[in-house]
Amino acid sequence: MEEKSRLSRLTAILTQLQSKRILTAREIAEKHNVSIRTIYRDIRTIENSGIPIITEEGKGYSLMDGFNLPPVMFTEKEANALITAEQLILKNKDKSFAIEYQNAVAKIKSILRHSQKEKIEFLSERIHFRNNTENQKTSGYLMIIQSAISDFNLIEIEYQSLQGENTKRTIEPFALYSTQENWLLITVCRLRKDFRVFRLDHIQKLIVKNQYFEPQKITLQEYFEICREKYLTTPDTPLS
Repeated sequence: MEEKSRLSRLTAILTQLQSKRILTAREIAEKHNVSIRTIYRDIRTIENSGIPIITEEGKGYSLMDGFNLPPVMFTEKEANALITAEQLILKNKDKSFAIEYQNAVAKIKSILRHSQKEKIEFLSERIHFRNNTENQKTSGYLMIIQSAISDFNLIEIEYQSLQGENTKRTIEPFALYSTQENWLLITVCRLRKDFRVFRLDHIQKLIVKNQYFEPQKITLQEYFEICREKYLTTPDTPLS
């Protein structure tokens, strides 16, 4: 029983290593509810099996760049969770998000066992979300903006405010969040030289510039704390 439990843990650790660039021993230990010393032994076992794990002193573990393991098989519950998420995301108002998630799930479905495919096809017909019943798509920039955030690219937008004012802004994308079925983009506006929030469904045109910016040093949580200190009831109160 102990060997089976350890084998399951080793497999799960490999999956973790594939899903994140670097992992600390503490992160892995907390995930599996074991001691850090146990994780050290597990990592040595994985290394001895021939899988190239890189140890970065003071940072953690990662798989050697370019090394890929065969795709893992999903349990029935994991497959069901993916299908449930798919039905929810199809109701999302950003067209690019819905399309890219469908593409990703199609690849995942391709590695499922035949019996699993039959079950999830049946299940997808038995799940329904009542939000956004007309399946409206009010924006299509979410995926582009996500890439600009992680690549530190400046963005130029043509924007219509809630008051109907049209402006052109050059912005440093900082973070995204969703509220009341709308996606909002937190930015540093070059015009206002301060943080501003823009609704994706009010962006009329968007261009990702081949120019880079220095990322902000604060975290998203710290940004929310700053908003609270300014006596805002919610960080999306004054929209640009």
